[in-house]
Amino acid sequence: MTDDILLDVEERMEKAVSRLKQNLAGIRTGRANPGLVDSLKVMAYGSQVPMKQIASVGCPEPTQIVIRPYDPSTMKDIEKAIVNSDLGFAPQNDGKVIRLNIPPLSTETRRKLVTRVNELSEEAKVALRNIRRDGIKAADKGEKDKLFSENDRDAVKEEIQTLIKKYEKEVEVMAAAREKDVLEA
Repeated sequence: MTDDILLDVEERMEKAVSRLKQNLAGIRTGRANPGLVDSLKVMAYGSQVPMKQIASVGCPEPTQIVIRPYDPSTMKDIEKAIVNSDLGFAPQNDGKVIRLNIPPLSTETRRKLVTRVNELSEEAKVALRNIRRDGIKAADKGEKDKLFSENDRDAVKEEIQTLIKKYEKEVEVMAAAREKDVLEA
C-alpha cells in the first residue's frame, strides 16, 4: 500500500518535470531549435495536428529552421500556423521546404523570456507541492483506515519529502540552464 502511494507520487512528479522540459524547449534563444515549432499545432486534414506529425523539422544552421512537410499539400497550413503563432517568424516557402530565419534577440525580449522561464519553473514547483500534499493526505488516510502503521506513514512522508527535494532541484537546474541559454545566445 505504501509503495502504491510512493509510486503514484513519483510518477506524477516525473510528469510535472517532463511537462516543464517540453515548455522550456518552446522558449526561444538566439539559436535555432526544432523545439520552437515541434509542438506548434497545424490545422491540417480537418483537425489540429502537432507540427512534428506532418513535417520533419531541422536546423542546418544556428540561425535557421527548415521544415519539410511529408505531404506538400500541407505547406500552406504549416505557413499559416507559423504566422498565427506568437513566435514572430516570417516563413519563407520555396515550394519544397519552409525556412524560418531566427533573428537575434533584443535585450528586452531576453528579459521577457527569462521571466517566462521563471514563471514556468514556479508553476512546476507548485505542481510538485500539490503532488506532495496529495501523497501526504493519502498516507494519513491509509494510517487512519488501518491499512498500515503510524511508522509506515511517517516513512512514506519522509520518502515523499526526499522525492520533492530531488525534483525541485531538477526543476531549478533545468530553469537555470534555459535562462543561461536565453541570456547568452
